[in-house]
Amino acid sequence: MPMLDMSVEKLRVYRGITPCPEDFDAFWDDSLKEMRAIDAQVTFEEAAFHSPGVRCCDLWYTGAHGARIHANFACPEKKDGKKHPGLLLFHGYTGAAPNFLSMLPYAYAGFFVAAMDVRGQGGKSQDPGISLNPSVYGHIVRGILEDDPKKLFFRDVFLDAAQLAGILMDMEEVDEKRVACTGGSQGGGLSFACAALDERIALCVPKVPWLCDYKRTFEMDLDVNAYQGIRDYFRHFDPLHEKEDWFFTRLGYIDNQNLAHRIRAKVVMVTGLLDNICPPSTQFAAYNRIESEKEVWLMPDYKHEVNEEVNQRSHQLILKELL
Repeated sequence: MPMLDMSVEKLRVYRGITPCPEDFDAFWDDSLKEMRAIDAQVTFEEAAFHSPGVRCCDLWYTGAHGARIHANFACPEKKDGKKHPGLLLFHGYTGAAPNFLSMLPYAYAGFFVAAMDVRGQGGKSQDPGISLNPSVYGHIVRGILEDDPKKLFFRDVFLDAAQLAGILMDMEEVDEKRVACTGGSQGGGLSFACAALDERIALCVPKVPWLCDYKRTFEMDLDVNAYQGIRDYFRHFDPLHEKEDWFFTRLGYIDNQNLAHRIRAKVVMVTGLLDNICPPSTQFAAYNRIESEKEVWLMPDYKHEVNEEVNQRSHQLILKELL
């Protein structure tokens, strides 16, 4: 079987090497407490896109540090008095929320669907910025030089995802026990984080997930592309690597490897064994720490990509599990 990382046998037991801060769970418990105290000020605006039988809206809410976060929202147009399943969609790095056209199969099946624009990337969400120090250009290390780890960029993004989950679940027409989350790459990482930070999520389908086991990627000399900020941090701020342990421990606050034990959802992860963007071992570092029901779909001949047949299969899985 082709591979560029560990053997499948080793992948299935690998648990990662990125350090976990001693106050990790307290950090996230406190962050969630702050999130729940926010007046989300949820609003819906009719979208320019229309499709018969489906309500399409721009959903806005206030996230961490006052940012107005945007999501595409679609649901059945007619109310029937029943409780419906929900679905959260998360996009890849630098991109934007999946468009309404891609959301229609779920909306027509009866789902209430919300697709979040990650702040500071290619969508409509605000990025007010809370870090005074530079990150060169990598979101992954933005805020790393601040005194407070709560200023890490992805801490806020993880909270944005969890807050959207709560907004969806609180809708009168949504059954909070039948909500799933899914996405690819960054979207896969945010699916992990969302399920970890809202234990009511019933199904999590991360595809080739990013945001896992950063030190492993660094040691494989693959800290490029979305990980480029790691390499640039050392080149610009710590050329002798005197603070390497501190650096990776700080990144441990936003590493899904450390969040995974909080997941209660059923998890189905999709992994390409030739993935040289998010190495399979990093994905398994999070997966192997999940204590709930789980399975992995391996694609031996695929890199950082997902076959369309597998996408169809994941669509069918979500319908089967939640309808």
